[in-house]
Amino acid sequence: MLDIKWIRENPDDLDRALGKRGAAPAAAGLIALDEARRAIIQRLQDAQGRRNAASKEIGQAKAQKDDARAAQLMAEVASLKDVIRTGEEEERAAEAALADALANVPNVPLPDVPEGPDETANVEVRSWGERRAPDGAREHFELGEALGLMDFEAAARLSGSRFVVLKGQLARMERALGQFMLDLHTEEHGYTEVQPPVLVRDDALYGTAQLPKFAEDQFRTTDGRWLIPTAEVPLTNLVREQILDAFHLPIRLTALTPCFRSEAGSAGRDTRGMLRQHQFDKVELVSITRPEDSLAEHERMTTCAEEVLKRLDLAYRVMLLSTGDMGFASRKTYDLEVWLPGQKAYREISSCSVCGDFQARRMQARYRPQDEKQPRFVHTLNGSGVAVGRALIAVMETYQNADGSITVPEALRPYMGGVERIG
Repeated sequence: MLDIKWIRENPDDLDRALGKRGAAPAAAGLIALDEARRAIIQRLQDAQGRRNAASKEIGQAKAQKDDARAAQLMAEVASLKDVIRTGEEEERAAEAALADALANVPNVPLPDVPEGPDETANVEVRSWGERRAPDGAREHFELGEALGLMDFEAAARLSGSRFVVLKGQLARMERALGQFMLDLHTEEHGYTEVQPPVLVRDDALYGTAQLPKFAEDQFRTTDGRWLIPTAEVPLTNLVREQILDAFHLPIRLTALTPCFRSEAGSAGRDTRGMLRQHQFDKVELVSITRPEDSLAEHERMTTCAEEVLKRLDLAYRVMLLSTGDMGFASRKTYDLEVWLPGQKAYREISSCSVCGDFQARRMQARYRPQDEKQPRFVHTLNGSGVAVGRALIAVMETYQNADGSITVPEALRPYMGGVERIG
């Protein structure tokens, strides 16, 4: 959520930023809502002030035995109570209207984010590794089904489309990938492992900006909770409504969880295979920092995610997303796109975003700087480190052999009991 004070002081900057995102101007409407809220607050304060003054005057009138004046003042106080009660209701409604409007305004991109309508304006920052594309390379679902270890039909009977059943050594390899990533991030990159709930309340999704705008992308339970679309939600919300000591920042957290997405609006896209699933595992990275440290932390987080792909010897490229392709809460996002020989294309496997204080304002997550009395909002960052299912896809296609078997990357062999080949 953006700061209404900043919007009042920089209306043109906000509208320019929204224009870069392809959104309509919003500053005038937001300021009008804030003006209405302020006017109600002023009327309420005036009424409260007059009530307090009149209450004192009642005592003075009684002391002077001016019963008529005292009666008149008591009647005025009684009427002001109704005015104040109504004013408080109007204030709550005005606060809610402004909050609802602000909740639907995206974050402001940083100056170095390329402007453009969609992914066609994304900019390649760097690439790593050899793009293998042997003749006859098969896609992951062809390999998995031929091995009898990937069953989409059984998953459809159980759950419908966009699910998969993994068996045997492919199931073990997916588990190995998750454990490998967690060990790398905790033992070498300094992240603390967390095992969070995967069911959360409205406030948690609101805090990380999945609600209210993206409710249709989520799965909701019958008791009003939500299945997490990413561990970013519970990890980031661990600091909600907290005032942290600056000494404890940055906080770096990681988790391996199942993630659930309705994939609303993706009909017809990636219908074959595991690329776009309703349920998938992902290792998430979250950082909570001081404002002055967040940009450096963004670069650090991205390199941590990259290291996963380097250890697995998977070719990839880093893309700086354009204003039209970046997420709602992000100020700047790097996507890691892994090379898939079966598709002969790069596909996203990680997004690393810096959100500034956008999420912190929604969560009321603050820290107290050293030698300062007033707390300030923290900055939040999140990234995939990385999507486990897509890593499995990349390993299968990259390490496939002509006979349909799959070589196990050296980094994963300790997690697979020394198995070197799946065939």
